[in-house]
Amino acid sequence: MIFRRRVGSKGQVVIPKDVREHLGVKSDSKVVFEVSGNSVILRADMEPQQWVEEFVSVGKKKLKREVDIEKIIEEEVSEELDLHRQ
Repeated sequence: MIFRRRVGSKGQVVIPKDVREHLGVKSDSKVVFEVSGNSVILRADMEPQQWVEEFVSVGKKKLKREVDIEKIIEEEVSEELDLHRQ
């Protein structure tokens, strides 16, 4: 999809409805702007837990058991702290 929009006097641009719906962006949602050179990528912002759950859910059918992501993260942090203490 390619859309052209005019920048208003206050530097604002309206995100087209089709783009908002595609990204799941609603009123008061947060978005992220990634700037690279002279390009900008706009994406919906996700809380880390939401991002992990969405990422892990892709292969959910293949999982034999439910994954406790919080336990895994706690173990990783604990291991990192132990490495830094040595």
